[in-house]
Amino acid sequence: MNIAAVIFSVLVASVLLLGFLAARWKRGDLTQLHEWGLGGRQFGTIISWFLIGGDVYTAYTFIAVPALMFGAGAVAFFAVPYTIVCYPILYVVFPKLWRVCTKYGFVTGPEFVRGRYGNRWLALAVGITGIAATMPYIALQLVGMQTVIGGLEPRSWLGGNLSLGVAFAVLAAFTYTSGLRAPAMIAVVKDTLIYLTIVVAVLVIPAKLGGFGLVFSKVASEKILLPHPTSASTGMYSGYATLALGSAMALFLYPHTTTGILSASSGRVIRRNAAILPAYSFMLGLIALLGAMAIAANVETMPQFAGGFNEFGTSFAVPALLIETLPNWFVGIAFAAIAIGALVPAAIMAIASANIFSRDIWREFISPNADPENESKMARYFAIAVIICALAFIYFLPLKYAIELQLLGGMWMIQVLPAVVFSLFTRFYNGWALLAGWSIGFLLATHYALANHLVGAIYAFHFFGLTVPCYIALWTLVVNVIISTALSPIFHAFWPDRIHDITMESDYV
Repeated sequence: MNIAAVIFSVLVASVLLLGFLAARWKRGDLTQLHEWGLGGRQFGTIISWFLIGGDVYTAYTFIAVPALMFGAGAVAFFAVPYTIVCYPILYVVFPKLWRVCTKYGFVTGPEFVRGRYGNRWLALAVGITGIAATMPYIALQLVGMQTVIGGLEPRSWLGGNLSLGVAFAVLAAFTYTSGLRAPAMIAVVKDTLIYLTIVVAVLVIPAKLGGFGLVFSKVASEKILLPHPTSASTGMYSGYATLALGSAMALFLYPHTTTGILSASSGRVIRRNAAILPAYSFMLGLIALLGAMAIAANVETMPQFAGGFNEFGTSFAVPALLIETLPNWFVGIAFAAIAIGALVPAAIMAIASANIFSRDIWREFISPNADPENESKMARYFAIAVIICALAFIYFLPLKYAIELQLLGGMWMIQVLPAVVFSLFTRFYNGWALLAGWSIGFLLATHYALANHLVGAIYAFHFFGLTVPCYIALWTLVVNVIISTALSPIFHAFWPDRIHDITMESDYV
């Protein structure tokens, strides 16, 4: 075993141990769901910054963004504006959600929707959408970890799949025992290592390759800029813009990001984080540059990396670049940073899905008389089941399915925006109308994604002779909102539901 593998193993093992110790941190009664699944809502500005950052900037982000730059070029930088646009949304919208959920003891977004409309079927739709969108997201974290393990032990099954299985078995164990406290504590280590890796990479690698000028001179001109649109089309300009905007609108609706927000100790903590989280966006821009460096280093043509590219495709570009250009011992640190970057979001995603299952499905539809201890226990069991399913996904299905389903999950996730976000600002909507809008948006998004053969999120729509490539999620959301808005007055006339709202108008001021 080389020095990189030793350092990688020691760092990952230390972090896994830290996950178990987290149960003693900020002590609380972990038999209560809000303690296990939200850390007792007691995380301050710094811990929330690391936790929410760990939610959003995952191992697959580290792998996929530069891989997209390596393969497709400038379109990869959509991730930078999208993670900037999402923070004003966080600042304006989510302190309200935190305040209402804290007052009424809501643990999940679907529970807020049920309290607002008294409609458990709408809440169920929101909850199932969240779980369905999260499952392939967890699988992609495993892909990120699997890719770096493959870089360390490219020909060893024991060093690859078995190592991945062991790491995520331990992840399941400390998630069961420590709940959200574990990824919150680990996120501090993860982000410290990620920042260290990026700083070293952008200083050392360009210097080895002859400087940034030489790096960009080796990148084909068509990858530097978006292609200029033709006269009858908006081209990738509209695709890029709508992809960034739609992704920003959906990001904090995912169960894992909502869980990170609801674990904060106050609305002020959330607003502070909306102001300081863009530091991660700066880091993301630097991460994207690794794709250009991989092109300049011509890693795809190097025989020693042929197996990695055959197995992981362009996702192997970053591991190959790091192995080729950095000292062996630092490769171990960098790969550990990426692997730990998989453990943190995977744990949060499993916990968030478990919160929804336990509170909004198990207690609401299956066992309404369940006591708090059994509710928390069911959440723990479901979190383990989610992790096992994600592992099975990676072991038994091709990688492309996880990527395709994650794209589809983003298109589904944005469909819950009217039910969650609009409801924080107005009671104009009727719950049944929102359910109808969600249904049409969900089906349309699935239809267009299938029409696109699940290979991309941008679809070429045609309006009056003009071709407008647009992010499928954003277009179908518009249809969803139109239907929900048009049907709400009708449903209010025949099936009014405002009397079922357990919250008060003053909660939203």
